Amino acid sequence: MRDIEAYKQKLLARQKELDVRLHNIEDQLDDEPSPDTEERAVEREDDEMLEGLGNAGKEELEHIEHALTRIENGTFGICVECGDEISDERLEVIPYATKCKKCM
Repeated sequence: MRDIEAYKQKLLARQKELDVRLHNIEDQLDDEPSPDTEERAVEREDDEMLEGLGNAGKEELEHIEHALTRIENGTFGICVECGDEISDERLEVIPYATKCKKCM
């Protein structure tokens, strides 16, 4: 039998971790730019990288929120394509997975 509570705790922990990381990224992006032109160019590159990480984090947060909703409505671990169970092995790696291995 699948331990849904364990997956929920794993998802909540990852959600909290991402929330902290995204706030740190926002803080770094809000820093005042350097008056040095060369330094500002490096900062701009860093900002682009941080924005990419932030976007990826936001996307993962959405997946986590949807997984938590599926837990609440009893559809967690069920493939949205075929209706079969998603394997525990897959959920261990991607706890917010919506499809089984054969429907990926």
